Amino acid sequence: MDVKKAWKDIQAGRTAPVYLCYGPEKYRMREFIQHVSDHLIEPEHREFAVSKFDLGETSLSAVLEDAETLPFMVPKKFIIATNAIFFTGARDTSKVEHDLERLIDYLKSPAEHSVIIFTVDAEKLDERKKVVKSLKEKEAVIPFLSLSSEELQSWVVKQAQKLDFTFASGAADQLILYTGGNLQVLSAELEKISLYIGSGGVATEAVIDQLVARSTEQNVFILIEDIVNLRLDRAFVILEELLKQREEPIKIAALIARQFRIMLQVKELGKQGYSQQQMASQIGLHPYAVKIAEGQAKKYEANKLSVILARLADLDYQMKSGRIDKVLGLEMFLLQLAA
Repeated sequence: MDVKKAWKDIQAGRTAPVYLCYGPEKYRMREFIQHVSDHLIEPEHREFAVSKFDLGETSLSAVLEDAETLPFMVPKKFIIATNAIFFTGARDTSKVEHDLERLIDYLKSPAEHSVIIFTVDAEKLDERKKVVKSLKEKEAVIPFLSLSSEELQSWVVKQAQKLDFTFASGAADQLILYTGGNLQVLSAELEKISLYIGSGGVATEAVIDQLVARSTEQNVFILIEDIVNLRLDRAFVILEELLKQREEPIKIAALIARQFRIMLQVKELGKQGYSQQQMASQIGLHPYAVKIAEGQAKKYEANKLSVILARLADLDYQMKSGRIDKVLGLEMFLLQLAA
């Protein structure tokens, strides 16, 4: 069941006794849980109504016992149980034993006064497990997968509308690029932009450039984007900024190599007919990063990307062995790349 249907059912009074939320998009998962909590529990009841458990430290039986215990001074209980690794195929390294049969029995006759939400940070569940099948039959499984590049852009624009501002052409894409598509970071940056430009304002690329902080990884990502599009002045400005921040040239070269490796992977997977979403899952990246890498990869043949990676490996060796000045070697590589 998708999150929209689950939320509509809850608003209509059709709340399931148990939900299993999984996926890498933790921001949207937390947002959903907060909405459910706000809808089901009155503010004055939260102290006694809401319980939180970490299943890496607490047994499943203890969670179910809490759910079965009658609520104290409140009409309903809301129980959040995190790190439910036992729903996946991953090895559970905790020393806590979980009786999954106990949960299967509970699902047959759940407590009417409790709602349990299990969460697990995983892209897939182990659908061979009886307990997962039981939850799917109850339509209690809700995936929170990474948004596609189109969904992400739509999300950013809608959030801006809620904050009463709009984006100039290209500014929304720039914001996503600078934040790597992380919804938690995007949400914070959108709030900051809203406060800066005010109600009814327009966020331009200059405003994004001025306000939004970028990690080293994102700066390298943008540096390569500038090189690919022959914006050499901007690329060298970013390199200079990274060096002023005392970033190690060897680390910068390694991040550049990582991006070109991603470009080569995306190119090869594209030939095999993979979609951007499938590529993202295969490589372990956000779909928006795959979209950018796919655009960058179109500027190079696969053999050219292999040559560039070989050059970077050689540059890494020369830097580490002291055969070349690190900064000079990095600058020469970027000039050769642009040429």
